[in-house]
Amino acid sequence: MTEWDIRKLRILRTLDERGTVTAAAETLRMTPSAVSQQLSNLSRQLGVPLLEADGRRVRLTGAARLVLRHAEEVFAQLERADAELAGYLRGETGTVRVAAFPTAVTALVVPAVLRLRAEHPGLDIRVREAEAAEAYELLSAGRADLALSLAAQAPTVRDPAFTLVPLLADPLDVALPADHPRASAEGLRLADLAGEPWIFGGSGPWSRITLTACEAAGFVPEQAHSAAGWTAILAMVEAGMGVALVPRMAAAGRRRGVAMRVLAEDQPRRHVLAALRRGAEAAPGTARVLAALRAAARDSETAAPAR
Repeated sequence: MTEWDIRKLRILRTLDERGTVTAAAETLRMTPSAVSQQLSNLSRQLGVPLLEADGRRVRLTGAARLVLRHAEEVFAQLERADAELAGYLRGETGTVRVAAFPTAVTALVVPAVLRLRAEHPGLDIRVREAEAAEAYELLSAGRADLALSLAAQAPTVRDPAFTLVPLLADPLDVALPADHPRASAEGLRLADLAGEPWIFGGSGPWSRITLTACEAAGFVPEQAHSAAGWTAILAMVEAGMGVALVPRMAAAGRRRGVAMRVLAEDQPRRHVLAALRRGAEAAPGTARVLAALRAAARDSETAAPAR
């Protein structure tokens, strides 16, 4: 394959623009002999004559014109590459991959993407819904740049592989059937629901969160039904099958037959955080996405509580 030397091609283009070797040398801050030598080297590399005598001057050959026609496309592409690289270094272009659990996708990631789309349209955000175990595997393997999880599911803060960034303390509200006697009661406490059938996951962090909150309120909840998805849990609440603790981030999809009540005291919370490979927080694009996630978390915290 022919060797194309970008620097020498620029010299050839300058000669074409300026008309003489002397003028080209002045523009390039080179000596005329150095310009001639570089163009002779380029001619040998390409295997075609580039200059021909024209009286006391030289002119470009037909082969040189053909070379320049293609070189102009190369120069234009390099200009685009320079512009894109500059944007990347400012965090305005490039791709950032985010892995997050389902409710975080809805409540945090999507609002962050919308914000970034308006402020930095050249930044490409790729989202993958993933529970914690998969999200951290993707992060470790370099197939995700940010992972969102509950703090209870995150690696230890002493893990040298990751930087953990707190995002949100998500309150847990009580989901009751709309016709439940306590659906409109003032000052509702978890202890008031000690005798109710409860709906929560059979294992994992959500089971632990519900059990821990109820035990802190002085009782062990009777698990009448088990479900992992909020759609299923809220459907069972609506049907009068039990009550449930529901994170406020997930309550946006609640059903009409469900009353969401804010606890009067000792409100449990689940903590949401972002994880990055250690050192990756300095990457401009990743830093912009993290800032947008923080802004979405602040907006979520100041939003009106579920009713």
